[in-house]
Amino acid sequence: MTANQLERVWAECLEIIRDNVLEQSFTTWFKPIRPVKLEDKVLTIQVPTQFFYEWLEEHYVTLLHKTIKRVLGSDSRLEYAIVMANPSPNANGPLTMNIPGNKAKSQNPELNLPGSLNAGTTMNPFVIPGLKKVQIDSQLNPQYTFDIYVEGDCNRLARSAGLAIAAKPGGTSFNPLLVYGGVGLGKTHLLHAIGNKIKEDFPQKTVLYVTSVNFTNQIIQAITKQTIQDLVNFYLMVDVLIVDDIQDLNGKEKTQDIFFNIFNSLHQSGKQIIMSSDRSPKDMQGFNDRLVSRFKWGLTADLSVPDYETRLAILTLKMYKDGVTFPHDVVEFVAHNVKSNVRELEGALTSILANASLNQKTIDLDLAKSVMKNLVKEIHTDINVTNIVQHVCNFYNLTPEMLQSKSRKREVVQARQIAIYFTKKFTKLSLKAIGEHFGGRDHTTVIHSCEKIEDFIGIDKKIKAEVEDIHKRIKLNLI
Repeated sequence: MTANQLERVWAECLEIIRDNVLEQSFTTWFKPIRPVKLEDKVLTIQVPTQFFYEWLEEHYVTLLHKTIKRVLGSDSRLEYAIVMANPSPNANGPLTMNIPGNKAKSQNPELNLPGSLNAGTTMNPFVIPGLKKVQIDSQLNPQYTFDIYVEGDCNRLARSAGLAIAAKPGGTSFNPLLVYGGVGLGKTHLLHAIGNKIKEDFPQKTVLYVTSVNFTNQIIQAITKQTIQDLVNFYLMVDVLIVDDIQDLNGKEKTQDIFFNIFNSLHQSGKQIIMSSDRSPKDMQGFNDRLVSRFKWGLTADLSVPDYETRLAILTLKMYKDGVTFPHDVVEFVAHNVKSNVRELEGALTSILANASLNQKTIDLDLAKSVMKNLVKEIHTDINVTNIVQHVCNFYNLTPEMLQSKSRKREVVQARQIAIYFTKKFTKLSLKAIGEHFGGRDHTTVIHSCEKIEDFIGIDKKIKAEVEDIHKRIKLNLI
């Protein structure tokens, strides 16, 4: 089969899948998939990571297999190709591993500097006095890798740029790379992941991670000891310099001047510079204009608050990594309610687990709601007709007044019937009281609406999916 035919087959599959999942789910979990080959009705698709494969197997395996059988026939099968540098030795399932070979060595020219790493004549500010160490410690946290850095719309550009840099440090147009965003959105994790990946694939390169606060303290000590040139020489030996929280250099003119000279020398030598900040370059105050202009030379990528799908994936990965299992409705509840940042998202899961363990309680939705009251400012726990109407209206982009009106438009009638169906299901209101909430309708209309929706659930896949989605939102009490 030709490449064009393979693409057409997969495009047909994607059309079917798109009709059966939310658009955000489609973008996150199906767009990154690439068809690899089709032989004897066995379709092989390529996914980015083992976690990605496991997520598909857990949440979408039925949809995938039904789609493949519909397009290729009942005797067709699906296999995966996972492209990753470090596949897990315990991976299970029908996987075809494509492991990249060794990268070619970089041809970037080296500076002819006074002293060398092996000569022991250049001051290393990261070595404890009295201890001899000829190699530079990268200061990287080996736990922060790309394998546990979940991709979503919130970080796709920054993550992709990081992978490109890791594959060719100093050899891309992303030099420097400046990643910016609010607290807890994964800036530090991404910086460490890039550094660890470079160390893994280019062991001959010197990678160094430093915070701006640490860098400033080193400058102060070097000025006191009159060893500024030694400190600069040390930094010029680095192949990949990673500086976290660059905004902390705000107002420190002497430190900025020294960093400017280091930046220029490294950049001119083809060395890679990676930085993070809590704001974009245009919003940086207290910085030299010439330094800010350097920040804009390469790529500036922002990290935003993760959407629901990404939050759900982050929580699932954390559970997988920690070896724990939470009920699915609890995970969804946390993902829906903690929207600020990744750090608080993972902290919520840890708090629920700790509470259950210390108080010997079962992890369920009630426990999650109890714990989350102390973590989230606003959380809805009561299910009433007002909540239900708001859920339905939000889903169909209608107003509560439209559901109470006498409108016979198809979309309004269907939304009204669904709202009545859930009101009867979740509340103890009488049929008459329910009818009064929806424009003074009588009890026979309420009964008819409930029966109509039950019939639709049995025969109409689209309405069934919509009802299930609204049901989930109501159950989690999320407006």
